[in-house]
Amino acid sequence: MDSHTAPPPAAARHEAATDHFRTIRPEDIVWRPFAAFPPAARLAVLIGDPTRPGPYVIRVHLPAGERLAPHRHPEDRVYTVISGVFYIGLGEVFDEAALEAYPPGSVVVLPGGQAHFHWAKSGDYVTQVTALGPLGLAYIDPDNDPRRKRAS
Repeated sequence: MDSHTAPPPAAARHEAATDHFRTIRPEDIVWRPFAAFPPAARLAVLIGDPTRPGPYVIRVHLPAGERLAPHRHPEDRVYTVISGVFYIGLGEVFDEAALEAYPPGSVVVLPGGQAHFHWAKSGDYVTQVTALGPLGLAYIDPDNDPRRKRAS
């Protein structure tokens, strides 16, 4: 086996079972609620474990009209817009005028610690997030955190 066909060392793999070819088809994706999102939003884990250190790939589905209040993630993130139009704005205050629209196929690079917000302004959207975990999400205003509301 030459160096072009040798599998990567275990430390370079995204997850334990990546030493063989595999696929994830749309019908295989399992969408679940995520405590840090509004109740109608969904998250699907595709690769890795976002609760642990290491690479992960997730998809986020935000239904039409839903908003994510200003928040930060400690990890750098790469968003790929899969469907719909992804509206994202930067800053600690939700400002509709600050939103930028990104159509399917767009890639958005968000540095860790950057305050931002989302809105499914023109309909549902799905983004794919690639990052190094663990995933973190802290709302600028703790009163906007759905986890806090559910705990009350």
